[in-house]
Parts: sequence; structure tokens; C-alpha cells
Amino acid sequence: MNIAIIGTGYVGLVSGTCFAETGNNVICIDINEDKINQLRRGETPIYEPGLDVLLERNIKEKRISFTTSLADGIKDAQIIFLALPTPPGKDGAADLQYVLGVAKDLSKIITSYKVIVNKSTVPVGTAEKTAAVIAENLDLSLFDVVSNPEFLREGVAVEDFLKPDRVVIGTSSEKAKKLMDELYQPFVRQGNPIYYMDERSSEMTKYAANSYLAMRISFMNEMANLCERAGANVDWVRMGMGSDNRIGKRFLFPGVGYGGSCFPKDVQALARTADEHGYEFQIVKSVMEVNDRQKLILGDKIKKHYKGDLKGKTFAIWGLAFKPETDDIREAPALYLIDALLEAGANVRAFDPEAMQNVKAIYGEKVTFVEGQYEAVEGADALVIVTEWSEFRNPDFAKVKTSLSQPVIFDGRNVYTLEKMEELGFHYQSMGRSSIGA
Repeated sequence: MNIAIIGTGYVGLVSGTCFAETGNNVICIDINEDKINQLRRGETPIYEPGLDVLLERNIKEKRISFTTSLADGIKDAQIIFLALPTPPGKDGAADLQYVLGVAKDLSKIITSYKVIVNKSTVPVGTAEKTAAVIAENLDLSLFDVVSNPEFLREGVAVEDFLKPDRVVIGTSSEKAKKLMDELYQPFVRQGNPIYYMDERSSEMTKYAANSYLAMRISFMNEMANLCERAGANVDWVRMGMGSDNRIGKRFLFPGVGYGGSCFPKDVQALARTADEHGYEFQIVKSVMEVNDRQKLILGDKIKKHYKGDLKGKTFAIWGLAFKPETDDIREAPALYLIDALLEAGANVRAFDPEAMQNVKAIYGEKVTFVEGQYEAVEGADALVIVTEWSEFRNPDFAKVKTSLSQPVIFDGRNVYTLEKMEELGFHYQSMGRSSIGA
């Protein structure tokens, strides 16, 4: 099939590359000429494991190409995907200016039937708004607008796309359904379902799924905070809960709050949607409040340990991305910690395998960025773990201990066991567990 992808951000690039991998002819369109030239060279502007290999292969096989021309890009396409930014506005609602702006442009250049797919995360009713904008200049017989939300996890997005748990498609058009079914059949050969539903239900499904997962994370963060006060161990609580098959084990790990491009934006947008329909979604609002508070908790632990005096002290931070296997720092808890430490007069020395350049663009020389995890701890007053990259899980503890001016670790992701830290002689504070060496 001939596919056009408008927008080469995270969702657009992963989607386009994976569609090409199954034999489709894909053209990716973006107004950013530098990015398009970079992609033509086979260079990915984002870090996502496995994406670079697929991109290089499909460029070589001429199944994927890139252009800045909207007219050229969509000319032969049967299906056009809109993978455009929908950032939150000041009121929390998703900003649809890019989606609706491109829809208006498409209405002036489409000459044959196209299926136009909202791949971006958009509020309920966006498919109708998109169709209304296109219909201002184009006959209804020449297009259908479909909702097809993505459920990609950064760090394993390629695998998620190629082997999805499910595909959700919102459309009332049998013609569009037939084309979408043909496109997605190669991805569900193992029997995972394609759910067809109306457009509004499809749009709501994405917000519901992400908000529910965010709620589980916030619940466990609250449990961790309570466990510390009550003398319980959140690790045992988590395992006891997760073994109940009605609950399950996933998204029950406490930490310093969720971040990234999806959960914060989608939870906020769902709350805003509820407000617009005259409904107070109390659980969702509580999830946001808990997460905002949780992002500050590691800084509070550090301040309390040093009796509020951080001036002149140096803290080594391991991990800046909002999660491992990505360079995404949107709403990353590490940024909140850095702000708190700098405001208190502390020095920050940071290391992350992938995200340092993105953080450096924000802080410049206010933060010292180093090339390795051990360089970060050299002479530091304490080590702070914010992102649970695999290489942080089993470091040379003897080297860490001798490098630090004091053997102090604040662990925002519960990477290490209490028994190990006690055996090695560290002062160790984590989430929802007793402090070691207090």
C-alpha cells in the first residue's frame, strides 16, 4: 500500500518505518528541512532501540522516503497518517492547531479518495472536527477520517508496533475499515485483536488507558510514602499485590513520579475533557496532584538528610531521561531534582547514556555533564539515582564508595536491595523502604 506520514516525530517516524518494514511504500513528510535531510542520510533524530537498523534497511530497499512537500507526499497515498504535535495549552486541553491546520491544507490538494488517520493523541471529537475542516473545501466522497491511537512505550516502541497487544481503530466507514484492516493484518498474525469502534470511543480509549496506568503508578508512590512512615517495605507490598491476578504485576514500581510525552499530557487532557462535559473526574485530578508532589520527594529527602544546608555540596546524578532506553526528558523527574538542588546552592554533576545533550540545552553550564557514571561520583557528596538504566544496576560499588566523599546514596528507583547496601556500608535512602546507615 502507499502510505503518507505527516510529521516525523517519535510516533510518525516509528510508524512510518514499521509500515515500510512490512512492505508498504511510505513517504514521511515534515516541514523541517534539516530533519528531512538527516533522515535521508539514515540518521534518526531520536534514540529508540532498533529504529536505526530498520530505517537504514528500508531506505536501502527504497520502501521509505522523505520530503518537505505535502502535495508530493500525499499524491499517491491511499492512507494519510497525521502524526503531529498536540501539546497541552495553558488550560490543559490538547492544542489542535497543527492537526487542524494540516487538515485544511489537505482539503485543498486532495483529488482522489484518501483515508486520513489521526495517529496523534487527540481529544474526543477531534475526528469530527478534522472532517469538518476538510469538508469545507472537499467533497465528502473523497475522504474518510479515522481515529487510530498509538500505544507505544518509549524504549520498546519498535517491538510494540510490530507486535501490538491490540490495534484500536475508530471509523464508521466500511470503505476506510477495509483499507485499515489490510494495512494492519501483517501486525496481528499471532491473533492479537483489531478493535473497531466509533471514532469518539477510539479517541477516549487512548486517554483512558494512559490515565489508568498513571493512576497505578501514583497509587504505588503513595503506598511507598505510607510504607516509610509505617515501617513497612513497599517491595513486599508490591509483590503481595501483584501476585493477585485481578491486579497484575506491571506498573506497580514506586519511584519519583512519571514523566515523558504521554502520561502527563494525557492525564491532564482527560481531566480537561471531563471539565468540558461538566464532570469532575476526581481520581484523575488526584493522580496529577500526587505526581506533582512525588517529583519533589527525592529533593526533600536530600534536604532533610543535610538539615536543609546544601550550599556548596556536589551531587552526582545517574539518569536524566524520564525512563531508560530513551533520550526523552519531557516532564522528567530529574529536571525537578536539578532545579531543587541548584536553587539550594548545590552543585550538580550528571550522567545519562542518551539524554545529556537534551538536558544541556536547558541548563548549559549550570550543570556539569560527564562522560561516564564513575566520573560523576568522583569527589561528590552523594550519589542520586533518578533513572534505572541497566548499567546502573550492578556497578563497581567499591569504586563508587571510594570515589564519594561520603558513602551516601539516594535511590529514587529502588535499584538496589537494602541487604546489599547494608553489607557494603552505605547510607542508603530509597522509596518506601527503611533507610540504611542512618
